[in-house]
Amino acid sequence: MTTRAVAVLGSTGSIGEQTLEVAARAGRRVRVVGLAAGGRLDRLCAQAERWRPAAVALEHAVDADAARARLTAAAPGAAVRVGPGSATWLTEQTAADTVVNGIVGAAGLRASLAALEGGRRLALANKETLVVGGPLVRERLARGGELLPIDSEHSAALQCLGARPAHEVARLTLTASGGALRDRPDWRRATRAEVLAHPVWSMGPRITVDSALLFNKGLELIEAHWLFDLPFERLDACLHPQALVHAMVTFRDGSTVLQAARPDMRLPIQLALSWPERWDEAAAGLDAADLAGLEFVPIPPGRHPAFDLARAAGELGGTAPCALNAADEVAVAAFLDGQIALGQVPEVIAEVMERHRPERVESLEQLEAVDAWARAAALAEAHR
Repeated sequence: MTTRAVAVLGSTGSIGEQTLEVAARAGRRVRVVGLAAGGRLDRLCAQAERWRPAAVALEHAVDADAARARLTAAAPGAAVRVGPGSATWLTEQTAADTVVNGIVGAAGLRASLAALEGGRRLALANKETLVVGGPLVRERLARGGELLPIDSEHSAALQCLGARPAHEVARLTLTASGGALRDRPDWRRATRAEVLAHPVWSMGPRITVDSALLFNKGLELIEAHWLFDLPFERLDACLHPQALVHAMVTFRDGSTVLQAARPDMRLPIQLALSWPERWDEAAAGLDAADLAGLEFVPIPPGRHPAFDLARAAGELGGTAPCALNAADEVAVAAFLDGQIALGQVPEVIAEVMERHRPERVESLEQLEAVDAWARAAALAEAHR
């Protein structure tokens, strides 16, 4: 039996917590050797006491010395780091063969590149890694390392493709539940509470807003482009309210393969750790009766401007997706803080994209500069 040594980045978030749940159920198949969190010190200390990792890291702390002392007490003998860049430090520090990246936002890119640079398996839930830094990730993968997606749609696509080459694929279709506003014609005036009431998934605030706008699905098409080496003309998305079928692949011979499972993130998390093996049940299985009455509906043209903007940025390429993502992070935060209406989120993104002049991706430093520019531009636009 193979044992995976796993470092979990974003360990106190939704993906991190569920990863540790999967690890607990996996028993001796998984050994947690590193934990990194953003700012939830109490929760990280509890995790450190439970797992006793070799390294612990905290990105933000009101009192760095006090946080360091608490983490040292929680995980005696562990290497401890507190401060900016801690997740990347932990990635480089630990003897993990697998790094689960559950960090939210563009901040996860540097840690992802460090994991691949070290020849590790990157179990990726941080979608910005590929959206923002797809070309850099592909360069790293060419030199070693491995990338497995932690995302219901891309995990499904991986299973549907079955290691078949890209030239055999006629079309890859990702599904979208439609989010909390899928049946609401006046979605632009939806309140924060209405938007965050997702009918299927329990996720963080930003991704839940992006799901309601279908912006998230546009980002997933960009990810699929880099993950599976497919051009955008062979990538599609559709609405599937039941959220049981997560992706479908149509091959050039006319055959279509679908992957179905209950909407439970523990399944793609476990698969990213076990692949190509399949371990014991991570989620309750489906039977034929569960698949009765499934609906698949095209995404209505023009109804979801954030989706259209994301797809256009992906097709444009270069630094365009980086600017797109940064603008969205700022606009969504402004909506969640009550500063702008939901309908203004895609308007802020559109204004930033209108001003951005895409360049070929050359370096992480270049992307960080574009990210900073787009955030400033979006912030100015949101406060006009």
